[in-house]
Amino acid sequence: MAEKMSCREMFTKTLAELARQDTRILAITSDARGSCSLTAFAEEFPEQFVETGIAEQNEIGIAAGLATVGKRPYVCAPACFLSARSLEQIKVDVAYSNQNVKIFGVSGGVSYGALGSSHHSLHDVAVFRAIPDINIFLPCDAFQARAMLFALEKTDTPAYIRVGRNPVPFVYEENAPFTIGKGNILREGNDLTLIATGETVWHTLKAGEMLAEKGIYARVIDIHTLKPFDETIVIQAAQETGLILTVEEHNINGGLGGAVAQCLARHCPVRVSSIAIPDEFAVAGRSEDVFRHYGLDEKGIFDTATEMLQEKRGE
Repeated sequence: MAEKMSCREMFTKTLAELARQDTRILAITSDARGSCSLTAFAEEFPEQFVETGIAEQNEIGIAAGLATVGKRPYVCAPACFLSARSLEQIKVDVAYSNQNVKIFGVSGGVSYGALGSSHHSLHDVAVFRAIPDINIFLPCDAFQARAMLFALEKTDTPAYIRVGRNPVPFVYEENAPFTIGKGNILREGNDLTLIATGETVWHTLKAGEMLAEKGIYARVIDIHTLKPFDETIVIQAAQETGLILTVEEHNINGGLGGAVAQCLARHCPVRVSSIAIPDEFAVAGRSEDVFRHYGLDEKGIFDTATEMLQEKRGE
């Protein structure tokens, strides 16, 4: 098997598996079948596929309407448009109306890096965290995206799933278990804790390995579910390591770092620092270059973690 695979490709392949077993499952897109890897799905399931054209608000309204009559719609489109252009429809037609619509946002974060801030999706977690009754998921690799979809199909609640665009390394084994709302410890350690979500998880895990080579043992946690949020794993890490660094492909405000800081301010105040996109329109470029620019790659994470420990020790 290849060492990398895109989450979007695995997600839609798995959606096709489920659609063969359940004709209620529909894929709805807004001229994004290529972006969402839906071409094969549309060819195999023409009666379970809806193309709205470039009409993101309409695709959400259509999905909500179909959900009211017992269908199980998956809206598949670029995350930047779903979390901005379709926001009112998601808030009112899906979340407020409590319709079983799964919203699959592809090319999230800076996946469309060279296209600039109009196509970056660095506000989506913050936006959806502030809307009640919609869960938020950021899988870190293709196997987790697959397991996540199987878990989501057993639920009847609205959800937003954000993935990137390009192939990413595997973090998990093929049949690794997945539990909604339960974070995973990927590496043990008691010197500090690194908490990541989505495609930053692999970089954070590699940073943990680099730190271990220097005799620094970092606990590495994958928070794949932002809502519902696993406070237990975060509080335990704070109690046992006393130092937290969060890493996310998102604006510094309102994302994983905010969720962790809010949790620990209530339950276990310790120092929390965050690596994220600053409160600015991000630079344009390939996603790997944007990661490097903002210190979201393994070297940037390693350097920040080392500095935090040095400050803690008064070095």
